[in-house]
Amino acid sequence: MNPSATSVPDLGLIFEPVREALGRVEEEFARHLESKVDLIPQMGRYMQMSGGKRVRPAVLLLAARMCGYRGDRDVLNAAVVEFIHTATLVHDDIIDEAETRRGRLAAHSRWGNDVTVLLGDYLYIRSMAMALTQDSLEVVRLLCDVTLRMIEGELYQLTKMGDAAITEEEHLEIIRRKTAYLFSGCAEIGGVLGNCTQEQREALREYGFNLGIAFQIVDDVFDYTADEAVIGKPIGGDLREGKVTLPVILLQQRTGPDVAELIQRVVTDRQVTAEAWQTIKELLAEHGAVDAAYERAVTFAQSAKAHLLGAFPPSVERDGLASLTDYVLQRDR
Repeated sequence: MNPSATSVPDLGLIFEPVREALGRVEEEFARHLESKVDLIPQMGRYMQMSGGKRVRPAVLLLAARMCGYRGDRDVLNAAVVEFIHTATLVHDDIIDEAETRRGRLAAHSRWGNDVTVLLGDYLYIRSMAMALTQDSLEVVRLLCDVTLRMIEGELYQLTKMGDAAITEEEHLEIIRRKTAYLFSGCAEIGGVLGNCTQEQREALREYGFNLGIAFQIVDDVFDYTADEAVIGKPIGGDLREGKVTLPVILLQQRTGPDVAELIQRVVTDRQVTAEAWQTIKELLAEHGAVDAAYERAVTFAQSAKAHLLGAFPPSVERDGLASLTDYVLQRDR
């Protein structure tokens, strides 16, 4: 895989037009975690400090500013989005039995599953309560729709756990629901707040949707290419969790039953021996499966950028959103 011959775009520069607003999103997030139950803000702060890049809130803020919005509701909705995303991560880690998140103990590893499930529920309900403080039911409907699709995606993924024969289309459907719709919702909410045209709103929806798919495919690729210390989770974690993602799906398309049997054995046993891992990595390289998966991500990222540039005139916010498609492809974690 050759992500890019150039350096990774600077996320700080991309977010510069909304840097102050992102700071207020962090404050809003913390403020809505306040509770008489001390464990809630304690766990919430732990999740907040786990090192996320806040890409989704930034997409919403940049889209809103690009569309001319200058009020405060973009900050509120960006915080809502971060609550939804954090709730999803909390529940995902429990379901996946992941011990770490971005190099730190996952919340359930520190506090236990029972408490952490309730935290995820609290974050979902809190996000909707925050959303309902505004006067736009259209935005609330969008947020509810996105959240439902994400939960459906998690349930659908569970039906495919341990299934080495999962198809490319089935895997993409999981990505759409678990990742792409939230990115799409962030971009579209920005357009709704900014009162953009219907054509521009649809362009933002497609921009976010395609960006989200590219983002997740690159994550799929990392599981087979990145350094464990860099990505903050065990390499080969997807297979150990019973998840067959795009690189392995493409590998099986290019090989025979022996490889399919190897993959099925790994995801059934939920164990990857050093020998099996080496064999899988050699097969991925030999058949160009990782490169092919990455090229899929490139195609989606290019589509995201094309929708954006075709609908909006030049601005620092548009440039930031366009650069984000390059960042997604070239990032190292």
